[in-house]
Amino acid sequence: MSGGTDQKELKALQAALAAEHAAVYGYGVVGGRIREARRAEARSAYDAHRARRDALTRRIRDLGGTPVAAAPGYALPFPVPDSAAAVRFAAQLEERIAGVYSDLVRAARGGQRRSAAEALREAAVRAVRWSGESVAFPGLAERAATAPPPSAPTA
Repeated sequence: MSGGTDQKELKALQAALAAEHAAVYGYGVVGGRIREARRAEARSAYDAHRARRDALTRRIRDLGGTPVAAAPGYALPFPVPDSAAAVRFAAQLEERIAGVYSDLVRAARGGQRRSAAEALREAAVRAVRWSGESVAFPGLAERAATAPPPSAPTA
């Protein structure tokens, strides 16, 4: 890889790591409010995001970067007082994660690109499970007109 490609990949990896930190935090909120019937699903998503976070941290270090730290807290995009709101929030978390991994797919090569595509697919599937709705190409910028701003996730 050239230096420019390395920097693009590293920047996209850092964005994915920041999004995973936010998702881990967000699923802590979801888990505290979700009804019992969906708690295992929330726990599975939480565990998946923790594993992705840890893998991204290792990859960033392997590239010579310093992994972005988690924030001590995150502003929620809307109040999450009950299970219905927790389900909406979980769907939004996954949609935002899909967008970040879409960027990483574009920036990465080889095995990292495959891993990012897999993470994008997993986030899209979880988003559909939470929301009951799907889009043709999850995570693509063309959805920006209908999706929340793709800036830093606000889990």
